[in-house]
Amino acid sequence: MYMMDIKDTGLRGVPVADTRISAVDGEKGKLIYRGYDIDELARYSTFEETVYLLLYETLPTPKELEIFKENLASERQLPAGIIRHMKKRKKSAHAMDVLQSVIPMLADFDDTARAGTKAAQINTSIRLVAKMSTVVAYWDRIRKNLDIVKPNEEMGAAANFLYMLKGEIPDKETAKDFDTCLVLHAEHSFNASTFAARVTASTHAHMYACTGAALAALSGELHGGANTQVMKMLLEIDRIERVEKWIKSKLDARDKIMGMGHTVYKTIDPRAKILSDISEKLAGRTGITKWLELSRKIESVTKAEFKKRKGKEIYPNVDLYSPSIYYVMGIDPDLFTPLFAVSRIPGWCAHIIEEKFAEAQPKAVIYRPEAEYVGRYCGLEGCKYVPVKERE
Repeated sequence: MYMMDIKDTGLRGVPVADTRISAVDGEKGKLIYRGYDIDELARYSTFEETVYLLLYETLPTPKELEIFKENLASERQLPAGIIRHMKKRKKSAHAMDVLQSVIPMLADFDDTARAGTKAAQINTSIRLVAKMSTVVAYWDRIRKNLDIVKPNEEMGAAANFLYMLKGEIPDKETAKDFDTCLVLHAEHSFNASTFAARVTASTHAHMYACTGAALAALSGELHGGANTQVMKMLLEIDRIERVEKWIKSKLDARDKIMGMGHTVYKTIDPRAKILSDISEKLAGRTGITKWLELSRKIESVTKAEFKKRKGKEIYPNVDLYSPSIYYVMGIDPDLFTPLFAVSRIPGWCAHIIEEKFAEAQPKAVIYRPEAEYVGRYCGLEGCKYVPVKERE
């Protein structure tokens, strides 16, 4: 006999902790980092300044930002042992699998990895933010049998990543667009990967272990892998005239349209609006308009069909327009999820630090949710065990 009262909440709507890092207002379509609206940060800030905000809880002065940028740039290079390890990996290894192995290995080269002070944790966070993009760029060149391009400490984070990836200095407009993409993906409250990091942090594991947990959660196609799935969709559809039939067939089969809908936002994801504008600017500069046009057609057809079939509105999320931006920049689709990690690492680090040092929480809190058992039930005495030789 089995108990069948199965719960499938995904903890939606269940507050599990207080946070001072970010807020998501799903009804109004608002995203806030440390009190600042994402629209303002995307327009005026940079990735480095946003990292500072997330880690230190305040915007830096010009001098503080200058020093912080220098610290980040000085930490970009990888230890020689890490590079040797990467060169021994199978060239066919997925970049997310490489990240999940390499990032925890960085603890071997950080003597303060297990230090228990908040200052030490922030320093480790700076190393992680700086090195994550280098791991991704190095791996892409290693797997393609290309020489690695060492970090350029004179460049900002966004421009340096594109430089390490392609071996060419990007134009200022493209670097700025990519920088804004990093800002938009830097933090998003208690999503799956962030929650995985916080659960691990609650055990007092070190920063690299917590980040490894976050990377594992991000690798799934329903989370960080969604942007790659959107690009696969765009490549499969390929032509504007095929969009309507393709969308209808997917909805007939009750399949999800990747890049559309969100578990929190009940209106358009504020990041999607900004990314759509970036994609439009990039298309105008490069003359490559196909992927933007396909994305917008997918949005309009899906919204119309969803309204017709279910009487509800559906809106694009952050993953609908970012793939076309990265693809036009010449970045391979299987790097889109690693790029998510490059963006999100400061948010993860901020949450790990908050989980370990939050003033409002007791020092020895560890996540331990309850579960409803729905397995075999043989009464209060339990099922009678029959030795294996006596079983028929």
